[in-house]
Amino acid sequence: MAQWWPSRDGKLMAYGLSEGGADWRTVHIRDIDSGKDLPDEIRWVRFSEVSWTNDSKGFFYSRYPEPPAGKALEAALSGQTIYYHHIGSPQSADKLIYQRKDLPTWFIGGSVTEDGRYLTISMQKGSDNNNRLYYADLGDPMRPNIGAPVKALIEEDDAEFSVFGNEGPVLYLRTDKATPNRKVIAVDVTKPAEANWKTVVPEAKEAIESVALIGGRIVAQYLVDVQSKISMFGLDGSSQGDVPLPGTGAIDGMSGREDTPEIFYMFGSPLFPDTVYDYDPQSRQQTSFEAAKPPVDVAQYETRALFATSKDGTRVPFFLTWKKGSALDGSHPTMLYGYGGFSISMLPSYRVDIPAWLERGGIWVTANMRGGAEYGEAWHKAGNLGKKQNVFDDFIAVAEQLVKDKYTSPKHLGIMGGSNGGLLVGATEEQRPDLFAVALPAVGVMDMLRFDKFTGGRAWVTEYGTSSNKEDFGNLIKYSPLQNVKPGACYPATLVTTADHDDRVVPSHSFKFTAAMQAAQGCANPILIRIETQGSHGYRPTDKRIAELADEWAFAAAATGMTP
Repeated sequence: MAQWWPSRDGKLMAYGLSEGGADWRTVHIRDIDSGKDLPDEIRWVRFSEVSWTNDSKGFFYSRYPEPPAGKALEAALSGQTIYYHHIGSPQSADKLIYQRKDLPTWFIGGSVTEDGRYLTISMQKGSDNNNRLYYADLGDPMRPNIGAPVKALIEEDDAEFSVFGNEGPVLYLRTDKATPNRKVIAVDVTKPAEANWKTVVPEAKEAIESVALIGGRIVAQYLVDVQSKISMFGLDGSSQGDVPLPGTGAIDGMSGREDTPEIFYMFGSPLFPDTVYDYDPQSRQQTSFEAAKPPVDVAQYETRALFATSKDGTRVPFFLTWKKGSALDGSHPTMLYGYGGFSISMLPSYRVDIPAWLERGGIWVTANMRGGAEYGEAWHKAGNLGKKQNVFDDFIAVAEQLVKDKYTSPKHLGIMGGSNGGLLVGATEEQRPDLFAVALPAVGVMDMLRFDKFTGGRAWVTEYGTSSNKEDFGNLIKYSPLQNVKPGACYPATLVTTADHDDRVVPSHSFKFTAAMQAAQGCANPILIRIETQGSHGYRPTDKRIAELADEWAFAAAATGMTP
């Protein structure tokens, strides 16, 4: 079960099933009281939420045309369209709501505002946050006009415009237009011209990571050197103070309702499992929900917030977790993790597999390279397209800092990352094979000259560029892991991981990279690939996930000299 969405009256639940964890979803409807499924079945749903109308009689969703037979896991995506499904009717009867035949490769998604009055539609040409914005006035929420005309709000796709709530005809949006650290604006759908937009929460020194409209107030999560802070504002932008967090760490998910005051958020850190908290701004009371206990005595360990200096002088933050009082003698097996792309922030959060590494004397490090959003959109833009090398330089700088400060040494240092992070690991181990003992690239984008030929890869052109463009080709060929394998070089021990149902970064990336590395390897360090079955880009059944993690960490332990 990949996704689930309850109806507004709580009597029905739409849920998406995914074979092997693939991005394709088949949506079913379950009656909550009887526990039985209705005959409804909605197929070829992908990169879509289900957004119920307030009468609970149906929902909006996005789907693609059925792909060619046998090509569902690799065919390039085109023609996403928004439909409305009325409960009890066949999918063939679903009402077409919005499509753009002139922009077939764009993503289109729709969402109903909490009050049920408006359908907002966002269009993106790629995986960056820039979007166009449209809306339809559904009228009476309990008798919605599904066929209401769709009208344009923002036609330029030069910035992000993310709707997170409304008060009547006024929509509240997070945007980075002319403000790379993001701000909150109010747009009245009856007066949508840009001259009428109102800035509610202006841009600040710290970047806004997420924002929600909860209990009649705006709640914003900021990043302060990659650590979370939650601030509250009135709808007029007046400050209402901060939410007291349980400690230093990261927020992963923040939500609530517009008509109730409670703010729910999930908080964790490298040493404390993610826990849901409920904060009531009126009583200033905060309670945790089923807080998990750490599996180790966390008093023995500490997390340090540190910085390295990249090749061009940029200050790069990273977080290091290790046992207190350990000697700075370069002897500790260390795993360095990173991502560095797509405006995604890598916060100092909890991973269930890390305590086992720490217990055996290991060090866990997460790096915050350019390409992410830790310092706003400017930080992202400094690490994408023709500036992608900055990401690898930042990662290498953190590794060199760990060695310089004698936390570890090259024969004890490993690197790990998945997806775009798999690209990071592949490129970095090729550029600096002398710096690492082991590399663990997972589901990585390894063939930068052909990534846009498969599934949703075309969407990443806004992040990487494309080999069909001469300038982009010149950039991509310099770091593409597949094209930069050097025969006879001595590469770190490498364990590549992928899965047979990965329809986002197709397994051929990992197959080709592994074959090239095996053929080129000039020393005894092993180059292996592990291919999971009935798994996908981000999903494994629990037993298979445990087995895969055990293999990865055992491989890393052996390569970094960790003793039992």
